[in-house]
Amino acid sequence: MKPYIFITRKLPEETILELTEKFDVKMWEQEDFPAPREVLLAEAKKASGIITMLSDKVDEELLSAGENLKVIANLAVGFDNIDLKAATERGIIVTNTPDVLTETTADLTFALLMATARRIVEAADYIKAGKWEGWSPYLLAGHDVYGKTIGIVGMGKIGEAVARRAKGFGMEILYHNRSRKPEAEKETGAVYRSFEDLVSTADYVVSLAPLTDETRHLFTADVFAKMKKSAIFINAGRGPVVDEQALYHALQKKEIAAAGLDVFEKEPIPTNHPLLELPNVTAIPHIGSASTDTRTAMIKLCCTNVKAVLTGDSPKSIVNKAVLQ
Repeated sequence: MKPYIFITRKLPEETILELTEKFDVKMWEQEDFPAPREVLLAEAKKASGIITMLSDKVDEELLSAGENLKVIANLAVGFDNIDLKAATERGIIVTNTPDVLTETTADLTFALLMATARRIVEAADYIKAGKWEGWSPYLLAGHDVYGKTIGIVGMGKIGEAVARRAKGFGMEILYHNRSRKPEAEKETGAVYRSFEDLVSTADYVVSLAPLTDETRHLFTADVFAKMKKSAIFINAGRGPVVDEQALYHALQKKEIAAAGLDVFEKEPIPTNHPLLELPNVTAIPHIGSASTDTRTAMIKLCCTNVKAVLTGDSPKSIVNKAVLQ
């Protein structure tokens, strides 16, 4: 009997051939909507492997239901949706998709920065609404990017890629990270700063920090109050690192100039969310790695990891290496 694999979204058949040729594979039929909790639990009871998304909660309940589970492959770099400790205790390998999305996510992050700074979405809506009746000197005037100071919080591979783009725009690059990055400093001219110094100095504060106990609600009312009134906040990392109520008040009170957000505390964000009411917020639906080439590469990496585990080989990108010890 072939091992059974469940995939929590509908993916193109050609991207999962590596699995369908060797295993019994079932996909949830909705491409854009998650499988209900009861479906996930029922499938976990049968599956040897599951390919999950960031919005899928892989907790103690689900893992304990998966008596045959050997591998969880998360279609993302992040994995805070998975109880890593519980998975490791059960000998279940957890994998993610690093590296293949670095440059694509950096592209999106810098695009979001520029769109927010230059009010691109607001301007597009303005002209589509038929409001453009003439030219005036400060019509939809935004903020310069070239030559300004960017502060990157979370200098992982994506942060380094954003720094390379910022260098091309002649920006002064500051960064804060758990550890210094000498090679990135040499390549981009980035300067390490304390978190407090960075947020008070940068014209653009870009959060690419992972979600941990230490970074949850890292950006509070006090932090936003320390930023320049002209500062623009960009979050393309993890939503819960931001206290969204504090961000809303900072924007509403004009303590900071604007925000560009690809991620949110709870996703999908409801249409009546207060942040969406503000004209100085550019909000997009967690599409950091959403290019066709990159998403295909991510899917294929998940498939390669699942196949490796179920055939007794080592996966390419394991998160909980302790499970192999």
